[in-house]
Amino acid sequence: MPDEKPGFTPDNLPVLWNSPPKVWETGESPDQTRVPGTRRLWAAGALAVAVLLGSVTALALQEPPTENSARERTARTTGAEEAIAPTVAPAAPVGKSGLSSPQPTASKSEASSDSQQGGAKPEPEPEPEPEPSKPTSPSKKPPSSSHPSASSWKSIRAVNYPDRYWHLRSGVIQLDRVSSRSGGETREDSTFQVVSGLSDSSCYSFRMEDGRYARHQNFRLRVDRNDGSKLFKQDATFCPRRSFNSDAIMLESVNYPGRFLRHRDFVLRLEPMENSRLYWSDTAFRLVDGLA
Repeated sequence: MPDEKPGFTPDNLPVLWNSPPKVWETGESPDQTRVPGTRRLWAAGALAVAVLLGSVTALALQEPPTENSARERTARTTGAEEAIAPTVAPAAPVGKSGLSSPQPTASKSEASSDSQQGGAKPEPEPEPEPEPSKPTSPSKKPPSSSHPSASSWKSIRAVNYPDRYWHLRSGVIQLDRVSSRSGGETREDSTFQVVSGLSDSSCYSFRMEDGRYARHQNFRLRVDRNDGSKLFKQDATFCPRRSFNSDAIMLESVNYPGRFLRHRDFVLRLEPMENSRLYWSDTAFRLVDGLA
């Protein structure tokens, strides 16, 4: 009989892969040791988690900017300015501001004729200014002096813009550049006669060569003719107060106490008092010899 070809039986199947021995077959447990480097990976992961948690905590502790914090910064800034600017504006010093004692004087033409005939008698030296015991309120009037000023024709110059003066333009007084090289009409419109206040003799009024007065209307400074009314006299009267700038003054309205003449955008206005460096600078003026 021919030999039979061997068939495929489980015993002669080719071994394709070796399965690991079972515990119940060998009696030994599989290797439970860690793969090399596993401990380092765990340590690195724990460190990364700790860094992440620390960053989140730091961001949570940071206080976002609020309105209260902004107010605190504003209060600190205001407090720093209060150390520089005075909280009140006491009376103007005598002999420094150019407004020692306003009195009605002769016109510029009469003054020039007197000087040609020998001039006026020399003015006695002003008395030394006494040291103030404590600052006075801005609403109180300055003490009047017994010595008239040498010349009541003045030009008013801004402290923080020393090349700009009060100047009449289109019926409104503005802060313009004027100098001795300007035209005669420009210099004349920048010169005022300082006289006793129309409403309060211890304060001041500013009259132009043509007789018109500087007055506030709608809180802006302009010039008008005196109509004799009580309102006009009050609008044209300003009381000098001492500025924190040396030999400078502030001008307070007699019928709006607490409002001072201030230049804003080079326009002169009446504005209420503010405790800021800019306000104290914008309300400070020096009276110098008339440009005309």
